Amino acid sequence: MLKSQSIFAGVDVGASRTKVALLNPDKKLIGRAVRKSGTDFAASAEICLKSALEMANATESDIDKTISTGYGRRNVSFAQETRTEISCHARGCYFYFPIAATIIDIGGQDNKIIKIDKEGRRINFKMNRKCAAGTGAFLEEISPRLDVPLEKMNHLAMQSTNMVELGSYCTVFSATEVLERIREGKKLPDIVKGLFLSVIKRVMEMDSLTEKVIMTGGVVAHNPFLVKMVEEIIGKEVLVPEYPQFTGAVGAALFAQVD
Repeated sequence: MLKSQSIFAGVDVGASRTKVALLNPDKKLIGRAVRKSGTDFAASAEICLKSALEMANATESDIDKTISTGYGRRNVSFAQETRTEISCHARGCYFYFPIAATIIDIGGQDNKIIKIDKEGRRINFKMNRKCAAGTGAFLEEISPRLDVPLEKMNHLAMQSTNMVELGSYCTVFSATEVLERIREGKKLPDIVKGLFLSVIKRVMEMDSLTEKVIMTGGVVAHNPFLVKMVEEIIGKEVLVPEYPQFTGAVGAALFAQVD
């Protein structure tokens, strides 16, 4: 029988950010934390765990089991098991939306498209790790060239009235093209919205979409206008978990509770 104070931890160590999610026996998210992964994945995971436990008003002794996932999942010394990020994102999204769907995860360093059936079983997935185009890294690279803080890009894109479409998906070529558009006198909001469209196109060319679409990941969390743009392109509502950046960590914690 589970203790009244039982906690299940999921740790998602991405190449860009590390996330920790803590669930109670009722599967309620009671603690969460995120920070840059940096060069010491193990230390980042420890710091995130401490912060999440403080939020949950709990201690490490309250944790029944921890499962890690993500790029640096094997660097989490306090995890009893590991799971792939594909399985954890699928599990996390299905927890919030128990339907057959296509999951679009836009992360800091890679993109994933995961298809699940109505039982939550993964039936297919595609992953892009070979190029920064379409990822958070793409926006991070372009942001300084525009002299715009990354956190302000979403607001700028929303102000666009005449989007400037960019011809290249490549980060290097896009940067050159952006500078050319600035020289031509194009407005900053229109350029930023064009950058967002480049991200969306790069992701959507990876695979076809099913009737229901779920978007998740850190880029979605910080740039919700991307979701609105996708909705306009596909002509239907896109579902987003409550805390899209933590979906993988939540999925890992759900595996910890079941296992």
